[in-house]
Amino acid sequence: MPLQTIQRAEPLVAIDIETALLADLQQSAPQGRNETITLSVNATDGRLVAGLVGSTSYGWLLIKMLWVADERRRQGYGRALVLNAFNHAKSLGCHSAWLDTSNRDAMQFYRALEFTVFGNIENSGPQEPAGHQRWFLKCPIP
Repeated sequence: MPLQTIQRAEPLVAIDIETALLADLQQSAPQGRNETITLSVNATDGRLVAGLVGSTSYGWLLIKMLWVADERRRQGYGRALVLNAFNHAKSLGCHSAWLDTSNRDAMQFYRALEFTVFGNIENSGPQEPAGHQRWFLKCPIP
């Protein structure tokens, strides 16, 4: 069978790909609950000021994105979102969480929540951007 043409797809196709992959994995290995966790905080005017996107798999919560608007940082929004995600993930059978970040300030934030580094990657030599580093962190869900 010849290879079909590969094309760029709309971002929503990622959901279909993930659904198909999870269905395949469920046929070959025991699974925990595979769920998406999306949390948001809106200002009184309805404007998004903070949010978290994660997913669960094999007993782990993956925090994919955590964002807090500049004017709302250091007011407890990020911590509240992570703890809420922990609670939800725990109710789905998760025992631990993991994430990755390339932001040094975020590293301090996550370390305050008991995350520890379990790996990293970094650019070296002529690789661009020079000095870029990404850390992988994990922690047990309390």
